[in-house]
Amino acid sequence: MRVSINPAMCCAAGQCVLIAPDVFDQADDGTVVVLLSEPPADREGAVREAEAVCPGMAIQVEG
Repeated sequence: MRVSINPAMCCAAGQCVLIAPDVFDQADDGTVVVLLSEPPADREGAVREAEAVCPGMAIQVEG
């Protein structure tokens, strides 16, 4: 699994950080930052949930 983001689409809601704080963080301006672009398999559920609830659809998960 590979995680990427489109910062231009991020609305800084922070849902991803609440769901998977070990994978996502927020920059000073609130936009999402990926901490682990290839998170371990045991984090897949949380990462996919973060992708699904992202109001700006800024998170993309491949694989």
